[in-house]
Amino acid sequence: MKKILLIVFLFVHVHLSGQQLAKPSDVQYKWQEQGRIMFVHFGVATWLGKEYDETGEFDISRINPTNLDTDQWCSVAKSWGAKEIIFVAKHAGSFCWWPTYTTEYCVRNIPWKNGKGDVIKDLANSCKKAGLNLGIYIYPGDIKWGAGLGSGGITKDPSKQEAYNKIFRQQLTEVLANYGDMLEVWFDGSCKVPVSDILQKYASKAVIFQGSDATIRWPGTESGILHYPVWNSLKGEVLKSGVATQYDDDPDGDVWAPLEADVTLYNHNWFWSPKNEAKRRSVDELMEIYYKSVGHGGTLLLNSNPDTTGLIPAGDVKRYAEFGAEINRRFNRPLAEVKNKTSNEVALVLTKPTKVNHIILKEDYRQGHRIRKYELWGLIKNKWEKLTTGSSVGVTKIDYFDDVELTAIKLKVTENKGAPLIRSMAAYYVTDFELPKSEKEAKEYTILQEWDTKDFVNGKGQMSIDLGKFITAPGQYEVIFTNAVSVTGMYVEKAELIFDKDPNTLQEFIQRKRKENVFFINRTGQIDEGTSSILNVVMSSDNRSFQNKGFVKIRKR
Repeated sequence: MKKILLIVFLFVHVHLSGQQLAKPSDVQYKWQEQGRIMFVHFGVATWLGKEYDETGEFDISRINPTNLDTDQWCSVAKSWGAKEIIFVAKHAGSFCWWPTYTTEYCVRNIPWKNGKGDVIKDLANSCKKAGLNLGIYIYPGDIKWGAGLGSGGITKDPSKQEAYNKIFRQQLTEVLANYGDMLEVWFDGSCKVPVSDILQKYASKAVIFQGSDATIRWPGTESGILHYPVWNSLKGEVLKSGVATQYDDDPDGDVWAPLEADVTLYNHNWFWSPKNEAKRRSVDELMEIYYKSVGHGGTLLLNSNPDTTGLIPAGDVKRYAEFGAEINRRFNRPLAEVKNKTSNEVALVLTKPTKVNHIILKEDYRQGHRIRKYELWGLIKNKWEKLTTGSSVGVTKIDYFDDVELTAIKLKVTENKGAPLIRSMAAYYVTDFELPKSEKEAKEYTILQEWDTKDFVNGKGQMSIDLGKFITAPGQYEVIFTNAVSVTGMYVEKAELIFDKDPNTLQEFIQRKRKENVFFINRTGQIDEGTSSILNVVMSSDNRSFQNKGFVKIRKR
């Protein structure tokens, strides 16, 4: 009997020690280790000077990128540390950059290289030379078949569906079978055309973005920013929907599907135009995105935009190099580092009192998300003081704080599933470091409440928000409804202010900032124990495919 109990105990102990956690496959692990990926959006829209070719009727004889140089694309990718390039081989307008015979609307019928060109082939060769992985974006729909934006490949005329399925399956087979191994296949907006057999045959070494075969996820925005904490696991049935986002994060989920944070270099345009070049993001903006994508445990997918000559513009090239140089300046040389520890407590000793303002943690996530909560402590003049706290770690977690002179750093894992596997803990001092702009603003706000569309009924939600704990003196206050994870977002339809339980409170005391979810509240009367400030709101969301949630925050103006 004792032996049976011992066996049961050992089984339960092993089960609870982390083995039940979702873990990455070898392919997911290889993909996740890259950290940075470069998108290449180049197509009919580049010549149109707008985001999409939504007609499929462009005069493609105008497309002649005489200077197209895929070696240059690879050089640019490497300049900011990208390890992979994803090429948009077919966008929504249906133009194809490889010589397919499934359509005449393709590279065979443009002047470039007298119709003998093949951009995928050129890029595959360039990536091989440069030591980069290659991914492919092939839009599941086709406007010429009545399967436009957001269709997933479903034709408006059901009688055309079977014929289109054959076309798209042929296109996907050509792209995956003829250019070597792909590390990533991108189905923008999900894929409803049955292609599982093709992916199993030709893309077994690739991660899949969206669709029923998805193995990685879209965050839910194109901001490049992941809401912290980041958990790369979720429930399997949710992932199979093909449209799972960060909203569906679950540290105890049964499948692993890491997050890829996509973002534009031009804010916010995916294709080149002379006007769009003026929207190029600054290095500071890019660094904030880096901190909140890679630094939150995700993968950054940053876009590039070749112009009509086929080259990435000189100004863009310069900005990518500056971005890469700034990442290296900050994080190439740690002050000290400790590696490969299995413990709830890990110390990093410095040889002398040293200024520190960054600590980078890495977990051996091959065994899943074992670390659930942690604290970072610093030894300051022989006294341990808490520096910061966190929850998810995963592949990379960048913590930063005001400059402090330390002689030692201690990581304390306060909540975990299974023994914590510390891959690395490294300390850095970054000169001329300032908190990201949004971080400075966020520090001024106090979170009042969380909202979630899962609580909505028929797209409508109501909240009564107690502002009294924050509005403690007369003045003007700003209340903002922020999105943590969003696609179409949430809109506050109605906001009503109630002071001191008086239903006749003048609504002139609350003003809306344009059409945004931002409200300015004026409290002019004195405040004592009997006063109160309540904000009642009606919210709406027209999003049926994705859930959405966020926070209600307040600050004094």
